[in-house]
Amino acid sequence: MFKGRHFDRSVILLCVRWYLAYNLSLRNLEEMMAERGISVDHATIHRWTIHYAPLLLEQFNRRKRSVNRKWHIDETYIKVRGQWMYLYRAIDSDGDTIEFWFSERRNLTAAKRFLRKALKRHGRPERIVIDGSQTNYEAILSCDTEHCLRDPSHGRLKPIRIRQSAYLNNRIEQDHRAIKRRVRPMLGFKSTTTAHVILSGIEMVHMMRKRQAKYACNRQPSLAEQFRLLAA
Repeated sequence: MFKGRHFDRSVILLCVRWYLAYNLSLRNLEEMMAERGISVDHATIHRWTIHYAPLLLEQFNRRKRSVNRKWHIDETYIKVRGQWMYLYRAIDSDGDTIEFWFSERRNLTAAKRFLRKALKRHGRPERIVIDGSQTNYEAILSCDTEHCLRDPSHGRLKPIRIRQSAYLNNRIEQDHRAIKRRVRPMLGFKSTTTAHVILSGIEMVHMMRKRQAKYACNRQPSLAEQFRLLAA
């Protein structure tokens, strides 16, 4: 993963972890590294983040423990190039992150793509709680029908129960805050590609803090130790 890099892996992982986990700018990190006698440009730290965040997330997903079958689904706003775009998110009733999907649009197509991804990776839930969104309601019905038609039991599955309640969906609204808290100091992303990659990294750190991955050597490793294990 780090072959051919000019800097030591520990420096790269430290910069990537601090940028994804804490309210620091790239220039903050450049200054902090300089205080430690390490000369690294802020643009280099950005390139490290874009390159390594997806690789670390891939390793994390291989260790991610299963979620339960009671889901909460919602989307939140993310600014890119001065325009609002959307981060679709799902958590289970225990608060664990199930899936996320970044989209330029908030419509039925985006909602269905997000749900298909979640269903493919985590299986079919018993219940999904949403707010009053009719688009999400229709997306769940459509994806559930598709899933039942592909099922070997030939459609004998019970339909997913859908509950529409802003109050009951407050759980995921609260969970959005951890992501928004980190995104806010970034003052908006410059491209959808950058937004997608960095948001994925932020979501990964959020899951790490929830202890959503399994590690044979240590049941509760620190954030730094989890980064080290994933990069091993």
